[in-house]
Amino acid sequence: MILTLTPNPSIDRTVALTTELQRGAVLRAGSTTSQGGGKGVNISRAAVAAGVPTIAVLPAAQEDPFVLDLLRDGIDCRPELPAGPVRVNLTLTEPDGTTTKINEPGAVVSGIDLDRLADAVVDRASVARWVVLAGSLPPGAPEGWYADLVGALRDTGASVAVDTSGAPLVALAAGLEEHAPQLMKPNGEELASLTGGDADAIEADPEAAAQAAQVLVSRGVGAVLATLGGSGAVLVTSDGAWHATPPPTVVVSTVGAGDSSLFGYLLGSLQGASPPERLRLAVAYGSAAAALPGTTIPTPAHLRPELVEVRELIAQSVRPATARHH
Repeated sequence: MILTLTPNPSIDRTVALTTELQRGAVLRAGSTTSQGGGKGVNISRAAVAAGVPTIAVLPAAQEDPFVLDLLRDGIDCRPELPAGPVRVNLTLTEPDGTTTKINEPGAVVSGIDLDRLADAVVDRASVARWVVLAGSLPPGAPEGWYADLVGALRDTGASVAVDTSGAPLVALAAGLEEHAPQLMKPNGEELASLTGGDADAIEADPEAAAQAAQVLVSRGVGAVLATLGGSGAVLVTSDGAWHATPPPTVVVSTVGAGDSSLFGYLLGSLQGASPPERLRLAVAYGSAAAALPGTTIPTPAHLRPELVEVRELIAQSVRPATARHH
């Protein structure tokens, strides 16, 4: 079972433009979609589609249409009393797949709000194989809240995956010796921000990405799944490193691709797959998501894992390095 926490969920509205985005112009929409989302919600949505038991913890009123929509979609949603209404995120997609996002900050939370969420997750973690802490933190949350929650989950028996960015990611990395999760899923830019590398070089060069990821593994993280956009993804553990190349994909929208990749890895873990096969599933899910409109999460029917090429990276590409974080 996968337990997800989305502390700052969103209603994801996607507008598919008929032309490229131009500032100051009047643009036409080819289509619009709206769906309850947020990183953890997206992972629970993928789990339901794959027949994997899941529970989604998030802040929202019991009768909020956001919650009712998730329940109608088959997601076991456990809402906690929110600090305010669910935010709205707007995504603009262009015909060539270029994506522009405009995200609202969300309601300002108090310590009591955060305690409710943390208690809800810790109380249910013992029945989960994986607990996923995902997405941005709402305004008012301490930067180290995810790091503290990883520590609180240590004795529950569940493995913990974290997918976040910005200050919460930096705070998590700063305390890895005390609060290292079993899995981190940065993209190339986030990985560079943690290890002092060049983001473009890391995204373009799988061996550079593996070296950067090894910094985190050497400090206690169980595995690092680094998604690299069109370059695929790299997986690094204490036992080795692998790179997977996606199949040819016509990119429609990249929204949710990283969440789908993370779910693919977790699915492989639940199935007892080897690290290279977990990576294969991760990239199959991510590329399938990129080929779908809006925030559509792929189902197993969308996958082509046989077209994903996985290779082991040479040993020197994953040698331990000196961590740089700030």
